[in-house]
Amino acid sequence: MSLRKDKAAIVADLKERMRRARVIVLSDYRGLTVAEMTALRRKVRESGAQILVAKNTLARLAAREAGITGLEPLLKGPTAIAFGYEDEVSLGRLMTQFQKEYKTFELKGGVLQGQVMSAEGVQRLADLPSREALLAQVTGGFNAPLYGLVNVLQGNIRKLVYALEAVREKKAAGA
Repeated sequence: MSLRKDKAAIVADLKERMRRARVIVLSDYRGLTVAEMTALRRKVRESGAQILVAKNTLARLAAREAGITGLEPLLKGPTAIAFGYEDEVSLGRLMTQFQKEYKTFELKGGVLQGQVMSAEGVQRLADLPSREALLAQVTGGFNAPLYGLVNVLQGNIRKLVYALEAVREKKAAGA
């Protein structure tokens, strides 16, 4: 296979990953040891995401073909590209935690739903509650009015029972 075909295959692969990903996080991995980079790859893989290092020119071409504009400023220097396929929050959280552990690792930014975001945007994304927590909050919001209705209905029934009990006691005292 020629060099040109190899590069075209890499661009096609990157473009497909960019289209499939719910979130993309770009980072500068300079200063990480091989062991630290291996640990990052393992953590990313365990979370259901993928990370790879690609040439910036090929990543730029793939982004353009995938319809992502504004990524060029982030593609300077050594760049590791992480693709999150399962949800939008977990990859950002994992990458920000890794940045806190290893000071030489630096987030450059990312892409969420086709929109480029800064490193601060990735931080804000990581601060969001997990999908499960958000679903629990929504479910709780739906359940709260129902619990209130049940309490109101129980209160009326309880008052009726107390009134009937009072009538029974009054009749029992009078008889």
